[in-house]
Amino acid sequence: MDDVKNVMGFSKVIFILKVKVWVFFHYLPMLLKGKLSLPGFVRLLKRLLFFLAKMRHNKFVSLGSNTRVDLYCPGFPSKAFYTACDKFAVFGRKLPCTTVLLSVTSGCIFKCEHCYQKYDTGKDMDIEVLVSTVKKLQDMGIAFFNIEGGEPFLVYERLKKVCQAIDDRSEIWINSTGYGITPERLAELKEQNLSAVMFSLHHSVPEELNKFMGDKKAWHYMSKAVEMCHEAGIAVAFNTCLQREDLYNGRFEQIMEKAKEFKAAIIQLIKPKPAGGWLEDGASAFSGEDIEQLKRLVESYNRDSRYKDYPSISAQAIEESKEQFGCTAGGTDRFYINAKGDVQPCEFLNISFGNIGRADFEVIYEKMRSCFEIPGECWLCEKYSKDILKQYKESKQDSLPLSEALSEEVYSNWDRGNRTELYEKLDNM
Repeated sequence: MDDVKNVMGFSKVIFILKVKVWVFFHYLPMLLKGKLSLPGFVRLLKRLLFFLAKMRHNKFVSLGSNTRVDLYCPGFPSKAFYTACDKFAVFGRKLPCTTVLLSVTSGCIFKCEHCYQKYDTGKDMDIEVLVSTVKKLQDMGIAFFNIEGGEPFLVYERLKKVCQAIDDRSEIWINSTGYGITPERLAELKEQNLSAVMFSLHHSVPEELNKFMGDKKAWHYMSKAVEMCHEAGIAVAFNTCLQREDLYNGRFEQIMEKAKEFKAAIIQLIKPKPAGGWLEDGASAFSGEDIEQLKRLVESYNRDSRYKDYPSISAQAIEESKEQFGCTAGGTDRFYINAKGDVQPCEFLNISFGNIGRADFEVIYEKMRSCFEIPGECWLCEKYSKDILKQYKESKQDSLPLSEALSEEVYSNWDRGNRTELYEKLDNM
């Protein structure tokens, strides 16, 4: 996709002013028609302004006619953007969730050592049940659908059915290795509202990526698919799992150079998580100083004019910090449905609140949301990974996530840390 432009400096100031004006006039008719009270209208605007202020550290990026302030916030001024904004007009109860990660298959030809679905085996969910759930999710206010596998293009007809069920009230991104992507398929999915495809770029050297992903052609599949996306006019983004040493040995900078060469719009930096393939042996631990080093690097690339032509960076370790959003799992602002239909708080938290093939989604969802009623700062996937591993081994389950009963033993008495300041302020506005 050639029509990608970063928004920085004074241009960002002007853009924020534009968003404020458009949002004011978008919601003004609701006030005039009595759908919003005057106090509610004022609270909505205050909440949106507060949210925008929290995004100021980001490098905004324009993809065609829409501009993103954050990876998981749909582009302005799309209908999906206003779907996301609508959550701030909900008062007197927990704010709605706006993002879901949805797996259409666990099938994959790769053997990534870190895969959070490594032990997530079983039959893929009935596609009609999945499509029905997707429609419910959209009606509930989900603004951002992140669809993945395994490799979703291995089951292209399932992938297409899910995309066809989503209208322009929401935005669609697909996570892929590149395997199975064709120009024809991209053209079809673009007609179904696909905005971007997110690939894996864990190393800047082809041989190292191939080794990490367990396939000697991983780089080949990814790079060819990136070219096809650009030719189809679909934005390209990357997921990158950084080890702590990568913050100091130059690999971070090398990956950024390669992402720039690939003309990526956004790169998401994922902190190693003790889940799936890394549940037993653990993941590379980040110290407080490592997090500070990450912040310094991200701030430089997102705000320094020297890096104006590099992709915008979204770093989980920063977005999920207590100064920002904290842990947004469990439907606070995102959750996960795996390929078998298990509703999980997060892809990195291998527990289940129920399966949509065996129980009503609404019941499962409310059960999960009630457990996450008050947003917390604690990264549960890290704090409780050993508890999950213990239950998994002792129960001799043949797959993850844990059963509902075993999951409840994990979450019934857990400590989610202090209440996230951001959500507390939003509630009080």
